Amino acid sequence: TDLDTARQELEEFIPHVKNISDSSIKKMAGRDLTRFKEFKKQGIAVKFGRFTQKENKQIQKNIEEFLSLTGIDSAEKLFFTSRYPEDKDTIHRLKTEHHFCEKISEGIPRPWRLIYYRARKMFDPNNYKGRYSMEEKEKLKKYQALHGNDWKKISELMSRSNLSVAMKYSEIKSAINYGAWTKEETQRLMNAVKEVLRKKLKPENLSSRFSLEESNTDPWIDREQLYQALPWTEIETKVGSRYWRQCKQKWNSILTSKLTRGQQLCRGIDRLQTKINLIKRLYETKAEDANEVNWDELSNAIGDFPRAYVQSEFYKLKVSSVPLWKRKTFSEIIDYLYEKKLPELEEKL
Repeated sequence: TDLDTARQELEEFIPHVKNISDSSIKKMAGRDLTRFKEFKKQGIAVKFGRFTQKENKQIQKNIEEFLSLTGIDSAEKLFFTSRYPEDKDTIHRLKTEHHFCEKISEGIPRPWRLIYYRARKMFDPNNYKGRYSMEEKEKLKKYQALHGNDWKKISELMSRSNLSVAMKYSEIKSAINYGAWTKEETQRLMNAVKEVLRKKLKPENLSSRFSLEESNTDPWIDREQLYQALPWTEIETKVGSRYWRQCKQKWNSILTSKLTRGQQLCRGIDRLQTKINLIKRLYETKAEDANEVNWDELSNAIGDFPRAYVQSEFYKLKVSSVPLWKRKTFSEIIDYLYEKKLPELEEKL
């Protein structure tokens, strides 16, 4: 398939395909396009976002089968071949002969590259080493001073994953405030989020660039864009006094309060009805995992509430109503709420 045709066909499955490089399009045409068309025949949409437990298990199964097929003795060798220089040529040959890319993607309706990155995270033993000791933190600061933000190099020196060392350095690089957020800090966070969202929005998606710049009202950008993944390390730098995870948590709490447009969220009878609708809608989704739920769609369906508010209500419901909820799967929690809690709420209403 030529490049333009491949891009056009992929656009049906990947809306942002115009922003993907030509070399990546070529790889996706070979590794993804046939799979995507097959999933479409089965009525299955291509997915993005967080991986579900079911998908993680499928990745685990695919890797185990590939190891069995090739005789390679560990998943670490598959994904971190450079750690085993003496076996490198043999591993590369076996991966090519047995179609590694296609094998690890079987049964998962996602782009191959996302599956590969997820598998790397799952099978990197350096990802699960617990908290950093004071000695490790000092080493991390020293290595960063020597190598800058070359996290690949630093991860090898620390025997930690790239992501782990980058995020930990983000937390320790400066004096961080752990107290309550001040008004000034909150305003800096709001301004930082606005700034990065403006950069992400394309001019054609804006009715008027001028009106966005000049507007002082909330919400100032569509709810859909407020919920998208944000570059938290960049936002952290703009805020200055909080590390990225604190910024993310604070922003999520702001979503609940700011996006109600000054209106009181439902109380009394209205809140009872909202809980009933929430349980019914969740039961109807037949989702096996929380990540399979389209929370935006669900929030609109039960009353046009912010997603953060609906997720918070679900959390309160399961904690207060479902015994031993931590030991139950997502679908078991929903079943319990539907069978036990729903009749009680309807009677109360």
